[in-house]
Amino acid sequence: MSTAMIWLLLFIVVALALLIAALTKTKFTVQKISIIGIMAALSFVAYEFFRIPNVLGTGSSFHLGNTFTALTALLLDGVSGGLAGAIGLALADIMAGDPGYAVTTFILKFIIGLVCGGVAHRIIHLRSFPTGSKLKYIGAVTASAFSGLLVNVFTDPFIGYFRNRYIFGQPAEFVSVVTKISSGVTLVNSLLSTVCAVLLYLALRPALEKAHLLPKE
Repeated sequence: MSTAMIWLLLFIVVALALLIAALTKTKFTVQKISIIGIMAALSFVAYEFFRIPNVLGTGSSFHLGNTFTALTALLLDGVSGGLAGAIGLALADIMAGDPGYAVTTFILKFIIGLVCGGVAHRIIHLRSFPTGSKLKYIGAVTASAFSGLLVNVFTDPFIGYFRNRYIFGQPAEFVSVVTKISSGVTLVNSLLSTVCAVLLYLALRPALEKAHLLPKE
């Protein structure tokens, strides 16, 4: 696929994400936009400078960039979390000269944010969840964070297969091997990112609530 077509796909993906934000009536305040920007930057830094790249020559990396996608979704909402991770990590791919990866990265991180936010705020109602029992509360936070990251364990190899096969034009046998390896890498990333997101959420939520930077339930 030509570079121009890849950039067009990326533009379409971004436009669809903004359309979803509009359809879900997500409100963006100055504070929320600031948090999204900070989390996007942290995603970029976590991926760009603290990772083990190109595991076994597959293009997959061990990294903690997804931590901030889940964390933003827990603190704000699914769309905000998806945008934070999608912008930060897609930008990392673009800076590395890989717009093809940026297309699928944007999609995958946006999905993580939507799922985490949906589970946290529409199913578990995390902001109003009773904190009397610490174990139950930590379990609720963990379930919320891991929900989107667990989905990513399946969507990342699936979407990655089509990217490698049809955007990059790689041979089917090679792509199958890469997909199997990337599944394992994604699982490890998801588990580590869940732990980090939970710890950061438990530490940051009280301070952000005290500063009135978080939305109400």
